[in-house]
Amino acid sequence: MPVFLCALSIAQVALLRFVDPWFSSFMACRQVEAWASGDFGFRIAYDWRDLDRMSPNVPVAMVAAEDQRFAEHFGFDISAIEKARANNAKGRRVRGGSTISQQLAKNLFLWSGRSWVRKGIEAWYTLLIESMWPKQRIIEVYANVVEFGDGVYGAQAAARTFFGKDASRLTSSESARLAAVLPNPRRYSVARPGPYVQRRARSIERQMRMIGGRGYLQRLD
Repeated sequence: MPVFLCALSIAQVALLRFVDPWFSSFMACRQVEAWASGDFGFRIAYDWRDLDRMSPNVPVAMVAAEDQRFAEHFGFDISAIEKARANNAKGRRVRGGSTISQQLAKNLFLWSGRSWVRKGIEAWYTLLIESMWPKQRIIEVYANVVEFGDGVYGAQAAARTFFGKDASRLTSSESARLAAVLPNPRRYSVARPGPYVQRRARSIERQMRMIGGRGYLQRLD
């Protein structure tokens, strides 16, 4: 059984290197959650957009907000993990050290939670993704499956839902606001940003400029 599951996971990641996913594990879990609560009218908002049909501001904002060493690491940012561990050990606000690759592995293949079993499987999928996909593909898939609001997945669905436009037309400030609600889009709102989201969005815009703006994507080639 372990050998079969290992082979299955490798096949999954290999296939999605070339085939755009039509759903993610998180989407499926959210839909089942809605049905279980009796909300049979709930629908997932998801519309795939290739990276070259998406505003470059979107992936740059995500990197600036969540993983500024994305171009350099191999799936795990050891320095960020250590900082998060030290911060949490001091009893401060809990912070994670997850990279975009780790978050993609979780969103695409797994479920939410903090068990060591899930973290171990997440690490395995992260290694597979980083080994088999180029960085451009990683950020493309992540930008399409990450949740920006309750049931709203991916930059295109978020652009339509919150700004009434195509993802190709998102500005730097709009992209920063989308990234500002990550990784807790059910607590924070893109449509009605509170003081925290507004401050974070402004900070993300500054970080976008510091990492090179749109030119940052050339580092992922």
